Amino acid sequence: MKMFSVVGRSGSGKTTLIEKLIPELRRRGYRIATIKHDAHGFEIDRPGKDSWRHRRAGAEAVILASADTLAMIRNLDSEPALEEIVRLLEGQGQAYDLIITEGYKTADQPKLEVVNTDLSREILTTPVRGLFGVAADRPEVLDAPAGITVFHRDDGERIADLVEKHLLLGITGSTDS
Repeated sequence: MKMFSVVGRSGSGKTTLIEKLIPELRRRGYRIATIKHDAHGFEIDRPGKDSWRHRRAGAEAVILASADTLAMIRNLDSEPALEEIVRLLEGQGQAYDLIITEGYKTADQPKLEVVNTDLSREILTTPVRGLFGVAADRPEVLDAPAGITVFHRDDGERIADLVEKHLLLGITGSTDS
């Protein structure tokens, strides 16, 4: 299974880019899973709901299941490594062609960085740390590392081409278009 991270500063447009990539890659026949990193913690079961009540009563794990959705809420002692989360996904009996993670900028895997030039023009990662492409609101004002193509962050089709070429088809070399 192939995997890459969409990284960038908060507010750079990571989620919006992923929303463009998923349908384009699915249109091309790929099965996609995503993993979202949240450094601040989150709560998905709201007070008063059954799952919240189960956890409040002391359940260490709660699974919500319906005809078309499955979710698990589990108490953790520490943040799990990305590899552990991927093993959970792989153990679900589903086959995915690609996992797109949002965040995980320090993970040892390929990265596509999203830049909002109103926040910063600095690219956070490098090809040595896995960078294979950059998507920006104003690509013309960025100075990208050699061999790294900068796309407009709204160009989901060309970015999907890059992801497909670089990760799914195994074509290596320059990513310049």
